[in-house]
Amino acid sequence: MRFHQPSAETFIPDGLKISEALARVTHLGIGAHQDDLEFMAFHGILECFKQNSKCFGGVTCSDGSGSPRGGALSRLSDLEMKERRRLEQNQAAIVGRYGVMIQLAYPSDMIKNPNKTFLKNDLFSIIDRTRPEVVYTHNPADKHKTHIGVVIATIEAIRGMSRKTRPGRVIGCELWRDLDWMPDEEKILMDVSGGAKLAGELNSVFQTQIASGKRYDIATNGRRAANATFFDPNSMDAAREVIIGMDLTPLVQDETLNIVEFISVLIGRFHNRVKSDLLMSLGQT
Repeated sequence: MRFHQPSAETFIPDGLKISEALARVTHLGIGAHQDDLEFMAFHGILECFKQNSKCFGGVTCSDGSGSPRGGALSRLSDLEMKERRRLEQNQAAIVGRYGVMIQLAYPSDMIKNPNKTFLKNDLFSIIDRTRPEVVYTHNPADKHKTHIGVVIATIEAIRGMSRKTRPGRVIGCELWRDLDWMPDEEKILMDVSGGAKLAGELNSVFQTQIASGKRYDIATNGRRAANATFFDPNSMDAAREVIIGMDLTPLVQDETLNIVEFISVLIGRFHNRVKSDLLMSLGQT
């Protein structure tokens, strides 16, 4: 496959031909940075791990050059950091037994630029070739602008496909901002309780982040445990670890839906729920 960035790479851990590797993908994760897939789309990775009928494919959109770094890694140049992060992401694909790992190598500024359509076009090519059942990506309420650029490009790419070939489900995952604020009945609850060993192996791959002092591994596991315990105050935990997702499927089924309005309405329902609960407690309903 040809992509816009000359340094883009398609890595197939088991060496299968690219056409066959793409065709077997049933669950596709599309993340901004190296390690985003392992933190936000772990449900898909776990769902497909060692399964013959399911296969996870990964797409990382950025080149990793702007990553924060500390300690011994603080001396790394952007070029050295990009190479290390590229290798880490490919190693994660080996550990997680991904069917394919595509790194599109965009600088973050290009991803965040609303006038650039290169990323959307690349994603269209990938999704159209893989035809996944499920797509995991960022959610539009994320506070990281590069993440927002990726989810917008993903939605626009899928909207460009014929209706019959679009994924059956698109899930916006939590990362920079969790999704605990969503009304419970609108949350997609992804139980990953049985995946602690695999999650630990995947998380430990990304030493450019962990060794720099950003303990994403601890934070991610803590969030999953907190989601499980704090979901329902009136019942015992139904799971040990949960990732919360936002259903973005309506946005790709109906291209007339406005992304900003879609999120604004969802936030409005949260606002109304909090207000109603307060008024009821004050006896002012």
